[in-house]
Amino acid sequence: MGRKIVIDPVTRIEGHGKVVVNLDDANHVIDARLHVVEFRGYERFVQGHPYWEAPVLLQRICGICFVSHHLAGAKTLDDIIGSRIGSDYAIGPTAEKMRRLGHYAQMLQSHATAYFYLVVPEMLFGMDAPPEQRNVLGLIEADPSLVRRVVALRKWGQELIQAVFGKRMHGLLAVPGGVQKCLTVDERDRFVNGDDTIPSLAQVMEYAADGLELFRRFHAEHRDEVDTFAPVPALSMCLVGDDGVVDYYHGRIRVVDQDKRVVEEFDYHDYLDHIAEAVEPWSYMKFPFLKRLGRQAGSVRVGSLARLNVSPTMSTKHAADAAEEFHAYTGGRANDKTLHTNWARTIEIVHAAEVIEQLLHDPDILRHDALVASPPERAWTGEGIGVVEAPRGTLLHHYRADREGPVTFANLIVATTQNNEVLNRTVAAVAEQYLDGCADITEGMMNAVEVGIRAYDPCLSCATHALGQMPLVVSVHGPDGALLAERARS
Repeated sequence: MGRKIVIDPVTRIEGHGKVVVNLDDANHVIDARLHVVEFRGYERFVQGHPYWEAPVLLQRICGICFVSHHLAGAKTLDDIIGSRIGSDYAIGPTAEKMRRLGHYAQMLQSHATAYFYLVVPEMLFGMDAPPEQRNVLGLIEADPSLVRRVVALRKWGQELIQAVFGKRMHGLLAVPGGVQKCLTVDERDRFVNGDDTIPSLAQVMEYAADGLELFRRFHAEHRDEVDTFAPVPALSMCLVGDDGVVDYYHGRIRVVDQDKRVVEEFDYHDYLDHIAEAVEPWSYMKFPFLKRLGRQAGSVRVGSLARLNVSPTMSTKHAADAAEEFHAYTGGRANDKTLHTNWARTIEIVHAAEVIEQLLHDPDILRHDALVASPPERAWTGEGIGVVEAPRGTLLHHYRADREGPVTFANLIVATTQNNEVLNRTVAAVAEQYLDGCADITEGMMNAVEVGIRAYDPCLSCATHALGQMPLVVSVHGPDGALLAERARS
């Protein structure tokens, strides 16, 4: 009995998924699920290819966070050939700093895209604003000056990615044991001083701060709306360095609870001892969880909000000041407010800009000793695991390879997969908050569910993989299956 609401697909995210909300006869929510309807076959596609091709092939899973896939794959290859971090043949500081420079450039432009293009229009115009207004075109009409700064910020990040990787998308920097290039003095100076096509580094720092200030103002004016939108408690997980502060390129995996107590910490090379992946018949996306705590209690949140929950501070000044304010708001407890993900994201934009500033002034990135000597044959391990913090959260690559070259095994656990359980909890929380007891479907109700999902900036193409486009159709069916109402948008 009851009826079913279907949102197919969820819009303004990377990839395709649908939401199904089941209601009883009184229109109360029974359950709500995010169904990921894409299928990813990349772990199979890469098998048989030479292992040195894996970071180049697997970064094509995504056109947004390809840098993260490339670097996770590169770290995996370092392990395979015997250049594991901490070993006698580990990559040197020049190569690591070049990789970090590209990584933070992606963090900057990816977060700026997700926040300003997908989130800010709804902040300014409201979740129930007309669809033709709550988008970047509406933002251009309302605040063209802000949009010009946003476009310049994103362009600067993309240009830096191109300078580091050779292309704006799916470039090549990392090779087993190092990187294949460093910056020239002219390249470095262009990003510091700016030119006719890109802003200066000083301007980028200002533009990065725009997002944080914008959230502060919005939060001050709409505190109840922001704070009460679908709070979802969960464990938080990310990489941390030896000082316990989040490290986006390398570290140990740390998981904390709502009181920020460490419930699990381990070397990511041992992930199989700590993490299992469940499956459900209604989704192609897996459900990772901590083995010790079980499927429900052991599911984690990753990404910007999780990283701010785990990390006591940030490694750069302005981001650290902003993080202190962020932590104080919840009295030192973990933050479970879904829309505060956008707050955390703006802090990370500032942090990325500050780290890039440090790296651009580091003389190591102008050196040309980025490659180590090939490790001796005895250093070969044939198996590697690489983990980085992608914009959306913790990303893991795991390969095995034959000594002759072919990849024999590959497993990927991407950030959106890590968030699968908490994403579904968020969908259910939003459905109960906005749809429970309502007989009629409104545009605002439909969009509220999507707002909850978009807070995680999920990449379903990473979590699975497919091609094609689908319209958004929401249908309400009666107990006998008859169509009662339907709304659609292309």
